Amino acid sequence: MAYFCRKHSKVIVIAIASLAVVSVAVLTKNSINGFSWFHFFSSQWGWTSIANLGTTSSSSVFMIDQGKRKTLMNVGKVSKEKYVLMRGGNRSDAKLERVEAGLAMARALIREAAEDNNCTSSLHDDLDYIPRGYIYRNACAFHRSYLLMEKLFKIFVYEEGEPPLFHYGTCKDIYSMEGVFLSLMETNTKFRTSNPDEAHVYFLPFSVVMIIEHLFNPIIRDKAVLERTVSDYVRIISHKYLYWNRSLGADHFMLSCHDWGPRATWYVRQLYYNSIRVLCNANTSEYFNPKKDASFPEINLKTGEITGLTGGLPPSNRTVLAFFAGKMHGKLRPALLQHWMGKDKDVQVYETLPQGISYHEMMKKSKYCICPSGHEVASPRIAEAVYAECVPVLISQHYIFPFSDVLNWDSFTIQVPVTEIPNLKNILEGIPEDQYLRMQERVRQVQRHFMVNNPPRRYDVFHMIIHSIWLRRLNVRFPG
Repeated sequence: MAYFCRKHSKVIVIAIASLAVVSVAVLTKNSINGFSWFHFFSSQWGWTSIANLGTTSSSSVFMIDQGKRKTLMNVGKVSKEKYVLMRGGNRSDAKLERVEAGLAMARALIREAAEDNNCTSSLHDDLDYIPRGYIYRNACAFHRSYLLMEKLFKIFVYEEGEPPLFHYGTCKDIYSMEGVFLSLMETNTKFRTSNPDEAHVYFLPFSVVMIIEHLFNPIIRDKAVLERTVSDYVRIISHKYLYWNRSLGADHFMLSCHDWGPRATWYVRQLYYNSIRVLCNANTSEYFNPKKDASFPEINLKTGEITGLTGGLPPSNRTVLAFFAGKMHGKLRPALLQHWMGKDKDVQVYETLPQGISYHEMMKKSKYCICPSGHEVASPRIAEAVYAECVPVLISQHYIFPFSDVLNWDSFTIQVPVTEIPNLKNILEGIPEDQYLRMQERVRQVQRHFMVNNPPRRYDVFHMIIHSIWLRRLNVRFPG
């Protein structure tokens, strides 16, 4: 199936009605001035910190501090009623304890696998795939974690809000992954639960792309539409359900591939500081926090088609050393284009491709595909290079690569500092042929983790996004 977003009739009328319903809600603020009660311990750089998931040390977990809760109550920043709501009451405590017990077991098992270099504790049948090789930071830990995610992980999707602002997004063009995830999550029967008491995380299904498309005036350019829509939505769900207040949003997540995805979270301080933000624009200079936020790939499905995306020439038939075509925007591309455009037959750099030359065919016959950041740090060229079995040459700053908890990006990409752009050809020609062949084979291996499938298939991009959320939920520990 090509284009698989769910279709909705009368979306404009519904959007206006939805905004009206959300906007009239008048609720008491439950924010505690953005105060974070959490200590972050995980790192996207590997599984070493995951190995400590089963410990009880406050320095190695991401825990709500009840002492600070009581202190805040005593100084009048939190009412007693809100404190009770955060605790959730005895019945809710018992349900939460069951959820936390399952997560505690998962932490211990992942720690065990992370310490087992031979994966002897993971000897069980997995007919689809057993991760191995240098493309992973710790294949044993990833495999154990992934299987536990499949067995345990439950996601509750808030049903409030109407399409197209909520529960819907475009499944084509550069922001397609936002709509793809929303569509697949809405229809998912494996991870989605209708019982919020058994959920590990709670999904806020607003679409930044659709908010901008339907509510943003390109002339007035008032970004407050994001504030009104997102803030009012959080107020509604925090008033109707106890789960947001119980964790101050730490077990909630939003997802956006729009450049303004991070901006959409500024207006709710708990969403910004505490919640899991799953973003294409994973820019640490804009306060993306890899300890709690997750990066996922920008994939440009130009028509919504998801078939026929992969394939390329064998290494021996790749006659172009390096290739790039794209507009001169952002901070990094001007240096690339000014130094290399039209100046070398081996490093073929274009702002506009000549007539008769195919962008995708060029990628399929190039050894290396140059992937510089544009306006934002993410680039769809990374996934395009992986699809074309072309070794990505990454030129970026402050970018957290997708799934870097799991994937060892150094094993299948070349990362070139901006200052080394003039030396690009020498760098690539200096890579021994056997090293290039190993990297190219690893690109082929990692391809499965970037594939868009409908229905989803194990280990594909949908499942890798879910796994990134799962890992960050393991970082959240409620007090016993």
